[in-house]
Amino acid sequence: MMEQLINTIQSFINLSPKEIDGIKLLFKNNSIQKGQFFLAEGQVCKQVGFITKGLMRYYINDNGEDKTYAFAQDGNFVCNYESFVPQTPSTKIIQAVEDCEVLQISFADLQIFYQSINQGERFGRLVIEQVFIQTLQDLSSFYTDTPEDRYEKFIKQHPDLQQRVSQYHIASYVGVKPQSLSRIRKRISRLK
Repeated sequence: MMEQLINTIQSFINLSPKEIDGIKLLFKNNSIQKGQFFLAEGQVCKQVGFITKGLMRYYINDNGEDKTYAFAQDGNFVCNYESFVPQTPSTKIIQAVEDCEVLQISFADLQIFYQSINQGERFGRLVIEQVFIQTLQDLSSFYTDTPEDRYEKFIKQHPDLQQRVSQYHIASYVGVKPQSLSRIRKRISRLK
């Protein structure tokens, strides 16, 4: 598990053996069962997680209706930075869609990471830049793409998730009701 995290960090920055040992002390193992929350609405996000196994979804509760806006799977970091950085209650929810194994680092330990790892702050900046770009792309897509286009992008970007995520959650992510997603899928399969 830890090796996957170290390899991911090293894809952004160089680490010395001493820094690798330090990282191993800062991240803690956690298991989150399917249906449990990494972050519930109203909680302060106190951890950044790295998923070594499993799948989570990000969603908001809009007057009792779940609206999925992102997924995080093996090899992804998971966090609500909007809550984590200022340490304020979250309006977003992060829930395990599958049983998950996660390496977590607390807000306080992340500050130690930034100070003790030579290029730690650079790593943090590069990860946040990726999150920011993905958020902007998702937002633009929601306003400019049709639901059919969003579904096609979803299956191109995440071909393995179709079997791992319920059609209900995919429909929510695309921005349609499950019945509409069924019609979209039929249209696409007829065109192939």
